[in-house]
Amino acid sequence: MSEAPAARPRRLRLGERTRTLLACAALVASALGLGGCAAAREELGTAASGCYVDLALASHAVHDHGKLRGVRLVSVRSLSVHAPLLFNAAEVEGKRLSQVCLVAFGGHFAARQVERPIGAPLGDLAVVELGYPRRRLLATLLVTRPPLPFGHSHI
Repeated sequence: MSEAPAARPRRLRLGERTRTLLACAALVASALGLGGCAAAREELGTAASGCYVDLALASHAVHDHGKLRGVRLVSVRSLSVHAPLLFNAAEVEGKRLSQVCLVAFGGHFAARQVERPIGAPLGDLAVVELGYPRRRLLATLLVTRPPLPFGHSHI
């Protein structure tokens, strides 16, 4: 009995090879693109996404005045150094909170024009402090310079 000749590997024609290479390149590009999205999300600080629910409450605290400058979720402990007035205001029923949402609005603000004002009597920035995760207005800090960075100018 004679053995059948070994099957020759099938060679891709030029068009098939091009399509295969393009498909592989598309998969690699997609994988790299998704990784880039994850990195951008980390840069944007979307850990604060839970705070975006509170934009209406924060906007009400400044009576819908000013332009939104940024939203941050921060640990109260970090405020003790950078924003002691916000640190002191981060209490509910005598208990210190562990995290707060800070929503910054740019404009011209006077203490009499915002809810629960602290800080300067006038300011170019109003930083609204809200309890997290329980949504409660704690204070509105009026300042001329932000106590923490709110923008993403590097993007």
